[in-house]
Amino acid sequence: MSAEASRDLRLEIAHVLFIDIVGYSKLLHNQQSEVLRELNEVVRGTEQFRSAESAGTLLRLPTGDGMALIFRESPETPAHCALEIAQALKRHPQLHVRMGIHSGPVNEVTDVSERANIAGAGINIAHRVMDCGDAGHILLSKRVAEDLENHERWRSHLHELGEVMVKHGVGIRLVNLTTDDLGNPQIPAKIQREREASAMLVRRARNKRRNALIFGSMIAFVAVGLGFFFLRDRLLRRPVEAQMDTKGIAVLPFENYSADKENAFFADGIQDDILTSLAKIKDLRVISRTSVMGYRDAHNLREIGQALGIANILEGSVRREGNRVVVTVQLIDALRDRHLWANRYDRTLADSLGLQGELATEIAEALRVTLSPDEKARVETKPTENSEAYVFYLRANQISRNPDTLLEDYKTAEQLYVQAIALDPDFALAHAKLASVCAEVFHYYEPTDDWKTKARTEAQIALRLRPNLAEAHFALGQCIYWMDQDYEQALEQFDTAARLSPSNGDIARLTAAIKRRQGKWQIALEEYKRVAKLDPQNPNTVRELIFINTAMRRWPDAAQWAERMRAMAPASFVAKIQSGYVDFWWKGDTQLLKSLLDSVPAGNDPDGAVTACRWEVAMLKRDFAEAKNVLQSSSLNELSYTNGGGTPRSFFEGCVCLAQGDDVNAQKAFELAKPAFEAAVSEAPDSAYRHADLGWLYGFMGRKDDAIREGQRAVELKPESKDAVDGAIMNCYLALIYARVGEKELALPLIERLLKTPGAVDSVDYSITVNDLKHRWEWDPIRNDPRFQKLVSSHP
Repeated sequence: MSAEASRDLRLEIAHVLFIDIVGYSKLLHNQQSEVLRELNEVVRGTEQFRSAESAGTLLRLPTGDGMALIFRESPETPAHCALEIAQALKRHPQLHVRMGIHSGPVNEVTDVSERANIAGAGINIAHRVMDCGDAGHILLSKRVAEDLENHERWRSHLHELGEVMVKHGVGIRLVNLTTDDLGNPQIPAKIQREREASAMLVRRARNKRRNALIFGSMIAFVAVGLGFFFLRDRLLRRPVEAQMDTKGIAVLPFENYSADKENAFFADGIQDDILTSLAKIKDLRVISRTSVMGYRDAHNLREIGQALGIANILEGSVRREGNRVVVTVQLIDALRDRHLWANRYDRTLADSLGLQGELATEIAEALRVTLSPDEKARVETKPTENSEAYVFYLRANQISRNPDTLLEDYKTAEQLYVQAIALDPDFALAHAKLASVCAEVFHYYEPTDDWKTKARTEAQIALRLRPNLAEAHFALGQCIYWMDQDYEQALEQFDTAARLSPSNGDIARLTAAIKRRQGKWQIALEEYKRVAKLDPQNPNTVRELIFINTAMRRWPDAAQWAERMRAMAPASFVAKIQSGYVDFWWKGDTQLLKSLLDSVPAGNDPDGAVTACRWEVAMLKRDFAEAKNVLQSSSLNELSYTNGGGTPRSFFEGCVCLAQGDDVNAQKAFELAKPAFEAAVSEAPDSAYRHADLGWLYGFMGRKDDAIREGQRAVELKPESKDAVDGAIMNCYLALIYARVGEKELALPLIERLLKTPGAVDSVDYSITVNDLKHRWEWDPIRNDPRFQKLVSSHP
């Protein structure tokens, strides 16, 4: 610093009161002007402001959403002023204000307009003190509080909050100023979040100390066996250590420390992006996101490591405030409960876009894993340069990856991906994810040309933008698998994706699914079991194991997997109904299914699947009055029942009438449903499911030739030789059609074969199991035939 500059810089101690309006940025411009005007009036009306201004010992600095008042006399002055402001604000309930006070050095400066201004640490610290508060808080730095504590009148109003970290890692000790009716006595949210974060770090240490005390007490009682117990502990630990992969890692759900709880999607998105980047490293085994989501509130890391079979756990937190993102992470050795590595990143949202790659590289180094040049390039590639596009992408991801994703969820996710791409047309990962969503809508809900074209186009765009993007190869594989049924070509894409992202469990699951459709049931079963061992807490894998064991009529195994899925995802509707149906197929009892349906919260039925299941339980019990009540209690016009799309409610109403022998009203209801079934076929003429559904309807209507034509067309479109899963289901439809239209000579041999065919089982009325045949009213036309009676008397 030059001598001239030194002479011009005059430092003095000032007492600063910083004030701002909470939520100011969310107000409209005219509202902002109005609240600032009101705040100015309130502040100018205080005795402390007027006295200091008249004495020439006050400087007021506007700050956009508030102001700073710099007093030069006593540290009591800003405290008195803050209390006066708080009292006056009671008459302005729409004004939500927070205040911070600090005494420190300031100096006069000249701003760009050559006007006198004030700067210095006193201003900066006061601002940071205030930033720690919520609406109503009057926070003091410890320095100010120590000055006030010398006066008896202040002591009862000062409440220690401890130290909090602020910008640039500076620690400030804070005190909350409150009286009986002024100030905010609650702990500020920022401090509460930091306390929770600290608690997360020390909880394991506390548990470890507690365990040590218990262990020490035990030693005192069994001192004679000391050597034995040490030896025994070592012997017992070795198998656990052997099972915990030292190169395996689980990325636990990140805690959301943002003031806006809606930013939870952002914390989940950061966690997922880190996990996805780690999954691209060949020498790491990364547990899937779905497997770790159940550990959001778990704290015993050793138990988590044992359950997942991995030795390393990454946990962290995310705080997003405006355009800034703070990510704190720590890598834990779960076996020995020790820190391996930790870091804190404070970035702008734009600068955080490459954070997942940076983190993945540092974690790999901490685990002594060397990345190849290709791996390093893939991991460190930024997904996009557009922060707004990235936020839309994270929102879409959170919706599309739920275990119980419904059609409306997929469509919401689709629109969010589209918005991300509109902001950044070169966002390859968003194109790939959009392709996957469109392919899944085609496969699970709406097999139309529009979804098919969009899915394939987006996958090809993603590959053009980034040829080595695993997600793009995966999406193209989905298109080839589900739309073209070219299994070998699909497997080639999945193999490429697996090479680029070795720990991606979705790829392994679809590879096993192709084996299943090829009729390689036992091989597919072993593949799914292998995936479950690698990713043991993933309900998506468990759901596939329920399906394949059900398809192979391995009821005890299916029941065990269903119970496991319910334990993993207790709120999952899919887990509940699968458990109930397995019990029905195995034992012929609907009680478990009914009780699990009763546990679904009222009103939780966005696509009608819950109503359809409740209707089915009533029909299986032949409680037709209850079946009518179930339908009448729903406001939906379509229910989710088959894979061909939504089923009109009038179809279910017609079935109840037909089962009761009321053919006249049954046909009226079926006529109401018929246009929807016929339109569905016109919309997707190559969909076997839609032809089967139409034949199914015609069968109930007694239109024999039309029913058989549509049923046989479905079988032609999905022959068992090409698709062992859907092919078996198409034959189930055809068997029911034959039974309904009086062709029992065609129906009975087909039923006999399907009872021995893997895959001929579904939670719909065409399902072919012994208990389906015994209890479903749909089979009544052939129920009295001795051959049918013989089939239903066999072992389930």
